[in-house]
Amino acid sequence: MNIIRSREFTAQRAWGARTIAVMNGISTKLHWTDQAYQWHTNEGQEVFVVLDGRVNMHYKVNGCEHSALLEVGDIFYASEGTEHVARPIGEARILVVETAGSV
Repeated sequence: MNIIRSREFTAQRAWGARTIAVMNGISTKLHWTDQAYQWHTNEGQEVFVVLDGRVNMHYKVNGCEHSALLEVGDIFYASEGTEHVARPIGEARILVVETAGSV
């Protein structure tokens, strides 16, 4: 049993993470960041939940770039092969659920 207070979590570097659980090959991690990630494509599906802060999520559909502003409580689902990049506005804390070992 463990209680994690996400608003208190920080990391020494952008996108630093605390692993909450790995169950049946699926990892759940709490990330802290104040910097954009990089364009990437996951090998599997990804669920991205904004717990604190705001994030501009950019993603591509049929090669065309789109973006959405995600606020606290918003969820972004990336199906396998969805190219995307998260760009926080200031500090953000994000819960990410994905295949263990994904980048």
